[in-house]
Amino acid sequence: MGGLKGRTALVTGGGRGIGRAIASRLAADGALVAVHYGSDASSARETVELITEDGGRAFAVRALLGAPDDVTTLYEGFDRGLAELGEPPALDILVNNAGFNVRGGVAEVTQEDFDRLMAVHAGAPLFLVQRGLERLREGGRIVNISSAATRVAFTSALAYTMAKSALEALTRTLAKELGPRQITVNSVAPGFVRTELNKDRWSTPEAEATHAALSAFGRMGRPADIADVVAFLASDDSRWVTGQCIDASGGTGL
Repeated sequence: MGGLKGRTALVTGGGRGIGRAIASRLAADGALVAVHYGSDASSARETVELITEDGGRAFAVRALLGAPDDVTTLYEGFDRGLAELGEPPALDILVNNAGFNVRGGVAEVTQEDFDRLMAVHAGAPLFLVQRGLERLREGGRIVNISSAATRVAFTSALAYTMAKSALEALTRTLAKELGPRQITVNSVAPGFVRTELNKDRWSTPEAEATHAALSAFGRMGRPADIADVVAFLASDDSRWVTGQCIDASGGTGL
């Protein structure tokens, strides 16, 4: 613990679920964490409170990703939050976690849903990095939260899978481009994780058991399972790992 002391992290979608677990873990490791949220201010405040109660440092930042001027709004709030804490407008760790899912196969997907999914899962991470280049310090870390759906064919989530696949392509390309600055870029692919996202799919014990059986360990993932992998990629221990997608699905689909 403490390996991230003196570093600043930004976690998009950090108010709930996997994002909250990531923000809490990075703060426990010593980072100052900006907890981004889109509309659920109470959850973001709760995440910040949980971190500060545990002795960490965090603040909330609001921006609706996929909306006009989303990246500008986010970084204005980010810089303002840092200034209020007497910190410079610098960034060491960017975790692109914010996301949502709209189920549907090829016959059900709509243009509107496809555009929204691509904007949030692929477009926002791209432009957050682009606009964040002047803030990202040498030796920084970028971690993109992908999905096991890019490896295992889930026909009920076609547009979501396409958006996450674009995010993985971005990961590989940025890893090569930012390598000279010693910035690593990797993605993490969770499987079925017990969070609010898609909770209707495992709302009964029978449904949860069905999803748990898809893992080699016979259980669903927990947010901390993903946060621990992200923490490794955010640390100095991962300095020789870049351009990779780390499967954190518990062996789903093996």
